[in-house]
Amino acid sequence: MAGTLQVVEPATEDVLEEIPRAGVEDVDAAVARARAALPAWRAVAPADRARLLHRLAAAIEEHHDELSVLEARNAGKPITDARGEIGMVADTFRYYAAAPERLLGDTIPVAGGLGFTVREPLGVVGLITPWNFPLTIASWKVAPALAAGNTIVLKPAELTPLTALRFAELALEAGMPEGVVNVVPGPGRTCGARLVEHRDVVKIAFTGSTEVGRSIAAQAAATIKRVTLELGGKSANVVFADADIARAAAAAPGAVFDNAGQDCCARSRILVERPALEEFLEHLTTAVHALRVGDPLDESTEMGPLISAGRREAVASFVPADAPVAIRGEAPDGRGYWFPPTVLCPVAPEDRAVTDEIFGPVAAVIPFDSEEEAVRVANATIYGLSGSVWTRDGAKALRVARGIESGNLSINSNSSVRVTTPFGGFKESGYGRELGPHALEHYTEVKTIFIATEDV
Repeated sequence: MAGTLQVVEPATEDVLEEIPRAGVEDVDAAVARARAALPAWRAVAPADRARLLHRLAAAIEEHHDELSVLEARNAGKPITDARGEIGMVADTFRYYAAAPERLLGDTIPVAGGLGFTVREPLGVVGLITPWNFPLTIASWKVAPALAAGNTIVLKPAELTPLTALRFAELALEAGMPEGVVNVVPGPGRTCGARLVEHRDVVKIAFTGSTEVGRSIAAQAAATIKRVTLELGGKSANVVFADADIARAAAAAPGAVFDNAGQDCCARSRILVERPALEEFLEHLTTAVHALRVGDPLDESTEMGPLISAGRREAVASFVPADAPVAIRGEAPDGRGYWFPPTVLCPVAPEDRAVTDEIFGPVAAVIPFDSEEEAVRVANATIYGLSGSVWTRDGAKALRVARGIESGNLSINSNSSVRVTTPFGGFKESGYGRELGPHALEHYTEVKTIFIATEDV
C-alpha cells in the first residue's frame, strides 16, 4: 500500500475515515487475483451464478440503511437520495441476476453444417468509477460484468471509496468466490492508469470527465482494450410555450440541482420559448427559493454540499461578481463545501456557463423563438448525454426528441436513468451503453462455432 488516504466528509470538512491508499503494486496483485479466479468463475453454472447475484442483492438490501448513511456522509448527498441510490444498487443486481441464463446466441444456416454463436466473458475487467454516485454507478458496471462471467477490479474515486470497500466485504459474505470482486482505492493517475495499461485487463469501463476519457481511450489502444466511456454532459431542458409551464418550472431545479449539480445528466441549459419566459422565471424563482440546502443526514434536506473545496472553487468561477444572476437560493454558512443554487439569465451564447460543463448548482436560462432554433441551440455542444422536452404537442415532442443529438431524452419529465433501459452518450459524452439488456453486449465477446454435418 502507498501510504494512507484521508476520506473527508464534505458537509463538515472533517476526516470521516482513514484507509490504506492503493498503489501500482496493489493493482497488479488485484489483477492477478482476478485472473486466477476467472476460470472457476466463468465455469459456474448459469443458475448458480444467478443465485449468487440474487444473494448479493439481498445482502445490499439487508445493509441498506448502513450503506445509505455511509454514502450520504462520504458523498455529501441528502439521505433521501442516498436511500434511493442504494435501492437502485440492489435492483441492478437483481436485474442482472436473470442474465446468466439468458446470454443467448443464434443459429445460422450455412452450407455443409450448422453455424451458431455463443457469448463468452471477456476476462478480467477494470472498472473506474466517479465520486458523484459512488456505489450506484459501480453497480451499473459490476453487475453485468459478473453476470457475464468476468472477474473485476474496481477502482472507486479517491474521494468516495467507502461504500465500494464495504460492498467488497458484502460480496464475500454473500458467497462470491475469493478473487472475483477486487477493490483498489487509490489515485486515478496511478491505480487507474495501471489498470488501463495492464495487459491482463481486457476491458475498461470508465465514468468521469471527457478529458480523462480521451486519455483512457488513447492509452487503451496500446493493448487493444475494449472500452466503455460514460463522460461529461451539457444537457438541455427545452420548454415550449405550450407546455405546462408551472410543472416544467417546478421540475427544473431537480433536473440541475440534484446532487448539487454534480451530475453528468444535469440539465444546466434551460431553453425556454420566449413567450413563456417571464412566466417560467416566476415559477422557477419560487421553486429555487423553496429548495432546502443543508445537512445531508437531515430528512428534509434536498441538496447537500459540493464534494470538495476544489470543486466549489471551480463552480464559483462560473459566477463572477458581474454574472447575470437572476435567481439565487440559500446555502449554509460555515464549514462544509456549500454553494447556493444559482440561475443565470440573460446569458450570452459564448459564455462559459452555456458552453462548459459546470458540475455544480448553476443553470443558464436561454430564450428561443422556434422549434428549429431550439434543436439547433440544444445541439450546439460537444456533449450529448441527456435532455428533456416539455410540450403538450405530442408530434412536436417526438420531432424535437429525435432531433436532439443525445443518448437519453425525456418528454414532460427529467428522468434519465432506469435499470431496465440503456444509458449512454452521443458525441463526446462517450460510447457504449450501460444498464438494460444492452450492457451485456459490452462485457461479452461473440464466438462463432461451426459443426460439419457433411463431408466438405
